[in-house]
Amino acid sequence: MDLRSELLKSIWYGFTALDLEKSGKVSKSQLKVLSHNLCTVLCIPHDPVALEEHFRDDDDGPVSSQGYMPYLNKYILDKVVEGSFIKENVDELCWTLTAKKNYQTDKNSSTVLPEKDAFRLWCLFNFLSEDKYPLVMVPDEVEYLLKKICMAMSIEFNCVELEDFFSQDLVQQSGITVWVFLGMMNSGKISRGIDKSIISMAIEEVYREIVGDVLKEGYLWKKGQLRRNWKERWFTLRPSNLSYYTGEDRKDCQGNIVLDGNCCVEVLPDRDGKRCMFCLKTLSKTYEMSASDTKQRQEWTTAIQTAIRLHVEGKKSLHKDLKLKRREQREQREKRQQAKEEELQRLRALQEERERKLAELELLKEAQKQAQALLSSDEQRRRQQHEQLQRALEVQLREAEEARVSMQAEMALKEEEAEKQRKRIQELEEMQKRLEEALQQEIKARLDEEAFRYAQAGLLAEEEEKMKALMALQEEQEEYILKTEREKQELKQEMESKSRSLDEAQRQLEEVRANRHRVDQDVVAAQRKLRQASTNVKHWNVQMNRLMRPIGPGEKRPSLGSSFSSFQIPTQRDPGLRLRRRSGSEDQDEESKENVDSRAGCDLEKRHSHASNGDMDIP
Repeated sequence: MDLRSELLKSIWYGFTALDLEKSGKVSKSQLKVLSHNLCTVLCIPHDPVALEEHFRDDDDGPVSSQGYMPYLNKYILDKVVEGSFIKENVDELCWTLTAKKNYQTDKNSSTVLPEKDAFRLWCLFNFLSEDKYPLVMVPDEVEYLLKKICMAMSIEFNCVELEDFFSQDLVQQSGITVWVFLGMMNSGKISRGIDKSIISMAIEEVYREIVGDVLKEGYLWKKGQLRRNWKERWFTLRPSNLSYYTGEDRKDCQGNIVLDGNCCVEVLPDRDGKRCMFCLKTLSKTYEMSASDTKQRQEWTTAIQTAIRLHVEGKKSLHKDLKLKRREQREQREKRQQAKEEELQRLRALQEERERKLAELELLKEAQKQAQALLSSDEQRRRQQHEQLQRALEVQLREAEEARVSMQAEMALKEEEAEKQRKRIQELEEMQKRLEEALQQEIKARLDEEAFRYAQAGLLAEEEEKMKALMALQEEQEEYILKTEREKQELKQEMESKSRSLDEAQRQLEEVRANRHRVDQDVVAAQRKLRQASTNVKHWNVQMNRLMRPIGPGEKRPSLGSSFSSFQIPTQRDPGLRLRRRSGSEDQDEESKENVDSRAGCDLEKRHSHASNGDMDIP
């Protein structure tokens, strides 16, 4: 999502807020004011005549969003220079316009969010919403945002109360608008029983992380480049730089470290009284820093490496990249779900086709039975007709025989009757032809029956092939389930091995801590001995100073025995010795003690040398 798309989302709310009649059009006077304000917050020159010239053929009527877009792109958005303006000012302008019309709340309610928090939630909604208008946010992104806010408040996200809201068909299909989202936040379902200041801090933290591209921020100790002293600074990490300030208010910026592909971060051993150290190396400098504990150091090094990786990959925002990845995952999940539904529909279609073919097969069997019954009845009827004809022929033959016998006697009288008999014979021949045709039809019916049987066999073979294909699909599904189980087992083994490695690392850390404790005890003992030796050296320095006191004029030089007899050990009441002991006890730095001891040793040697030559120099 580029800068133009982000600006268009905010400007869309400002345009729709000016559309009071919800007709999709805004008057030119209102667009002039909107355009002038946009040019002001975007730090570009405003041309007041351009709008009238651009819409001079519109008969002074209102302008739709499609008609305003060419002017917006040509005269405003094309002139925008990234980094020359503050994006939050543009959001505040559009929020001011749209909140007056759409954000209506009960000011007396204890669960209503402050105006600043509502504005930040509106910005977060615009960042996570889909790139289509009207702007909506899918339930997955809503749940992601609510989890981030609950994590910032250090509470567990409870989705039970919002389950009814997320399960609505309209929310699942088209998502929710920003006003529905703000109404849900004001209802107190998420913030019930939590102080408003905690909610505001959590919303601000999530806003700076997602909208402000802040990967991590917090206090770290930083070593100076010139004075080499340690100072606590508030660090803010973004994908392009690492800035540090004097305090959390981020008003006094002390420095800015530009991150690129040549930067790297390394963990350093503890030294100079600092622990959990690490350094950030650039081409020109190396910055040494110290975290409060090992966990913070790991989080900071990981976050800096992530920022360097984003810069190398040419990505300006971590959460924009994460949003695109979540969108790709949703699309892949939808594709898998769609493929699964298509597979189920295909299986249902195959099942319906199988059932249909089974029903057709049953119908064919029933038709075959009916055809066989009809054939048997027709055959029985033909046999009966044939028997009747045969009996009739036999009767006619007998009558003909009787007629022939009678014709021999009465030939002349029966001439006409014989003619009728010949006609009767012709009719019988025609009937015989019809019987032959009926026999041919019976043979053809038997051939049709054979063809039906072959078609039935083909359908049975096709059904067997479909069953084999179905069994193959079932085997592929079982193989995919087994593969998933194996991957789960491998992942479980890998987690166990990582757990064992973590236990081993903890054991080694305990050993290092024990060794460090022993070394600290040895250092304390050495410091105690060093203080004792320093006290002894100072004591002998006082004695040598008294021994080396010069002899004034007129004074007799004491003998060697008298000088040693007059030598006295300084008492505890000596103010000079007491002052030296106090100053020695106040030294806590190990290096300064070593320097004092070395200088004391050198002075003692010089005084011994002067003492050895003192008698020769005195007149």
